[in-house]
Amino acid sequence: MPRRTTTSYAILGLLALKPWTTYELAKQVQRSLNWFWPRAERKLYDEPKGLVADGLATARAEKTGKRPRTVYDITPEGRAELARWLGEPPAPRTTEFEGMVKVFFADGGSREQLLDTLDRMEADAQQRLAELATYAAGPKPFPERRHISALCLELHLEQESTVVRWSRWAREQVKSWSAAADPGDWDAEAVLASLAQRAALNPG
Repeated sequence: MPRRTTTSYAILGLLALKPWTTYELAKQVQRSLNWFWPRAERKLYDEPKGLVADGLATARAEKTGKRPRTVYDITPEGRAELARWLGEPPAPRTTEFEGMVKVFFADGGSREQLLDTLDRMEADAQQRLAELATYAAGPKPFPERRHISALCLELHLEQESTVVRWSRWAREQVKSWSAAADPGDWDAEAVLASLAQRAALNPG
């Protein structure tokens, strides 16, 4: 059996909850997993077919009125494979954050561009916090799994709150700079020394 991707196992995990169509799977991924495993919707439609080919899921044709649809379900082999994967060490965490790439290369542009990027980063985090509040307060399709949702969403809350705090702090620092390439009297060495000390003392 070929090595599957994390997205494949995410789909397998959803199939362990109940049967879904590919449309329903894609929407559920966007609704729940998107907080920490964002994937383009179009990439999710081929995953169930691969699981069926590997004997980890089944597919059955149904009709809703006159419209045909395919419903996928997990097999016993699929449940066993999911359990095996859950016992593997997780891969090292990765983060894709275009705003931080722009901050990293900000000295190639203007101070105003950097400030605008920081503004947008904060606004995006605030928007995600609002969405998180709505999601956490709303009805849950799988109430028996609320304890799992609570664990996951607590980390997401911490991450977005950190982005808001950091964006505000960074904006105050940058306002004192002469330009994005010239921080003037701003003491970068002091900030780096404090960072090194805090990182060494942290585990939290």
